[in-house]
Amino acid sequence: MGDVLFIALRRLRTPLITLILAYAISVAGLVAMPGLDAQGQAASLSFFHAFYVVSYTATTIGFGELPFVFTDAQRAWITFTIYLSVTCWAYALGSIFALVQEAVFRTAIARSSFARRVRRLDEPFYIIAGYGQSGTALAHAFDELGTRSVLIELRPERAARPDVEIYHEPPLSLCADARWPDVLQDAGAAHPRCKALIVLVGDDEAAQAIAIGAAALAPELTIIARVHSTLARANLDSFANIAVIDPFDTFAINLEMALATPAVLWVEEWLSSVPGSACPEPPVVPQGHWLVLGYGRFGHAVARALERTGSSWTAIDSNDRLADEPHLQHSDNSVDSLHTAGIENAVGIVACTDRDAMNLALVTRARKLKPGLHVIVRQNHVAERSLIEAARAHLCFVKSEIMVRECLQLLVSPLLNRFLLQVRKHGSQLAEQIAVRLLTELEERVPHIWVFDCEPAHPGLRAVLNGETAHPLLLRELLINPVAPPETLRAVPLLLLRGETETMLPALDAKLQSGDRILFAGRGGIERLQHRFYLDPSPLEYVRSGIEPPRSWLFRTLQAHLAERRARKS
Repeated sequence: MGDVLFIALRRLRTPLITLILAYAISVAGLVAMPGLDAQGQAASLSFFHAFYVVSYTATTIGFGELPFVFTDAQRAWITFTIYLSVTCWAYALGSIFALVQEAVFRTAIARSSFARRVRRLDEPFYIIAGYGQSGTALAHAFDELGTRSVLIELRPERAARPDVEIYHEPPLSLCADARWPDVLQDAGAAHPRCKALIVLVGDDEAAQAIAIGAAALAPELTIIARVHSTLARANLDSFANIAVIDPFDTFAINLEMALATPAVLWVEEWLSSVPGSACPEPPVVPQGHWLVLGYGRFGHAVARALERTGSSWTAIDSNDRLADEPHLQHSDNSVDSLHTAGIENAVGIVACTDRDAMNLALVTRARKLKPGLHVIVRQNHVAERSLIEAARAHLCFVKSEIMVRECLQLLVSPLLNRFLLQVRKHGSQLAEQIAVRLLTELEERVPHIWVFDCEPAHPGLRAVLNGETAHPLLLRELLINPVAPPETLRAVPLLLLRGETETMLPALDAKLQSGDRILFAGRGGIERLQHRFYLDPSPLEYVRSGIEPPRSWLFRTLQAHLAERRARKS
């Protein structure tokens, strides 16, 4: 509101001064004009009456001649006042209309309204800086999860898109440069309900400025930044609350796992996909000689991943400014260049250029020379998705999909991300055990993921976690249906976190302690049933004894009284 008032006063300074002078001259002149009272005696108007008459005269209301009939001199001055005030008001109103049309003023009004709406938010929300393909996909993903988004976008056409897109709860959008600290402040970076800031702008320099500025503004805020250069990644890694995602490196790591440890990648995709959907197919990527068509940043990342798995590769790129490398062939991706690169011996190609039409053309040309190639293609624009679908690729790199998956893992289910990192570390053997458990318990569907917190603050866990009961809480007891024991819940405990100690696939007879966190994968609705253990001691006693314990004060008192009588008799 301060900017709006400042701009208004600055633009309307001259019209306001003109109006004030016009009123001052009109009032002073009317006071000076000689007049007559009701008895015909000479009498001048007081300043109060003069201001009153000028006020309704200048606004053309016209109540008449008050408090006495005017003399000719007073009427002449009133005539002058009418023309003077109407002219000044026309000038002032024209200035106001011009101010309302100014882009700067309209921006200040929108900014003030946006900041006020953000301050009034009483629900958790995420800030997304950059509303491109990745930002749009992520905002819709948050909306499906029932979480509000606040958007900052520099381009006006992108910032206006949320108004015409379909959301359950439309995000708040601001057209501004997120590099400015006051913009981040207005967007709620220091708001107590802000859960995280996700930086998805296209330029690495801007991404660094936004992420570092937010880290300085709100040191406790979780920040995720998408960058592509090694230097930007190194700069942001110095901040403890900034997580860096490079979608090219992420896809390269997935490709490396598909070649070296496909079971690990299968488990990752299985647990990270949309809950309730069909289980993804196990990845099958052949090892051997690969052709990398396009040797930019994405091509570099793919080539290094192939190297780490022992596969050979040849890159083809027409950019003469690229430094010479043993595996790089400077060419125009013609048929002759494909033959020179060894397409006869290749097991697959990776179309890595930043143009979707070019990628489709390269895939089509390569398939004519060798139809059985394994094809990996890069999709650059959502609007050209049909071109990529026409390529019938075995694997497709879509930056927005990778960013959504990585951000959801880090923000919505951070314990799942920790679990998946441990799966990568342990390798195929553990991944295969997990796959067998999931197939046995949950069938071939993507499970729902949730975390059960063993906190004494929950009424149902207070007594058992504080040692007030004879038996400790066992993990297997959380897998009994609290509504219909001894029926078991269709869920699999994936990870037990106790402090910094991680136990993968914990045993069902594990004794739980205060502060433990268990990551579960299960069918829909199981989480809601399991959370009944939080409410009161009844569900836990019920699954242990099979007898429904009394819930009301009256029946608990009667039970205690009967127990006391039985104790006396014995």
